[in-house]
Amino acid sequence: MLALTLTEAYKITHPEGKVTLRLKIVDTYKECGSLRETARRLSISRNTVRKWVRRYLQEGEAGLVDRSRRPHTSPRRTPKEVEEEVLSLSQERGWGRRRIAHALRLPEGTVRHILRRHLGEGRRKRKKRKTFYPARWAWEEEEPFRLAQVDTKDILDKGTLGTKRWDHLRKHRLPRYQWTFLEGRTRLRFLAYSHRLSVVNGLCFVALVMSWLRAWGIEVEVDWQEDWGSEFGGENPEHLAKLDEKYYRPFGARLRRAPKGRKGYQGRVERSHRTDDEEFYIPCLKRAKNDEEFLRLARRWQYYYNVERPHFGAGMEGKTPMEKLRELGLDLPDEFACFPVILLDKVAVIWASKGGHDVLAYYTTAGE
Repeated sequence: MLALTLTEAYKITHPEGKVTLRLKIVDTYKECGSLRETARRLSISRNTVRKWVRRYLQEGEAGLVDRSRRPHTSPRRTPKEVEEEVLSLSQERGWGRRRIAHALRLPEGTVRHILRRHLGEGRRKRKKRKTFYPARWAWEEEEPFRLAQVDTKDILDKGTLGTKRWDHLRKHRLPRYQWTFLEGRTRLRFLAYSHRLSVVNGLCFVALVMSWLRAWGIEVEVDWQEDWGSEFGGENPEHLAKLDEKYYRPFGARLRRAPKGRKGYQGRVERSHRTDDEEFYIPCLKRAKNDEEFLRLARRWQYYYNVERPHFGAGMEGKTPMEKLRELGLDLPDEFACFPVILLDKVAVIWASKGGHDVLAYYTTAGE
């Protein structure tokens, strides 16, 4: 019991508590007269016993107080006059450590340590970034098109496609990226493709999908819930807010972000990408030899997915997305599900050069 008490007591941070423990070591040694026996009784090392007994014999009880571990000399410490110059540039001119380091020809780390040592908590703190939330769960939404899960898929996945299909996609330079807009309530999907990921392609996809919805009379405000990919604007909240204001709000949409590490928020669109691999790319990819053939197959796949394929996820009960959409009160024809599947790369260049105006005109050309 004594050993346990001693071991726990060594964790005490108050100086008086430590002195009391060290006196117990000295008293035990006086009682038995043996370093070995003292160490055995208290379950500590002989070196510990030797240390505190020696200090007690040399200095008395004052020797049991903690001593400073600061070195007696610091031959590599920055000279005092240099430290004063660093502090002067920081406080009087407001220079940062990089500029000070360049001016005085000092390592940036040295300047950082000087400022931290002298200014402590008074140094300038970096502002905490705001988060770009809230995200929402698809199962919480009842009204169609209130929430869309949006994501990109890298088709060029050797582990999924296998070597032959992977080589085929590269050899014929077929589109590598799939852009997916998935309506959270019904699983209805609109697709587009591109050879590269870019913010311009992403914004063009927003404009095309929202124009399609408005052309069919769907006026509800749509939350575009996306991940943190650079093609969707990256991670800077200020930049995301500007994109939202300039490109999403004019269409009656809002940019949203799914929380990092919480894949469940994007679970339905992620699961649909697995279906793409199993039911479209693996059985059909090798039939396409160029972009036109690839897009023709993709349009057929999108129609089948939306109009003919039964779904058995939560709330679907074997219905197709279009059947579920009609059940929820939107009585639209099957043509609504025939969103023109296009290559974004070329269309996005035209769209961006004209400021994003007259988007439906590009649809007419792309859909023919």
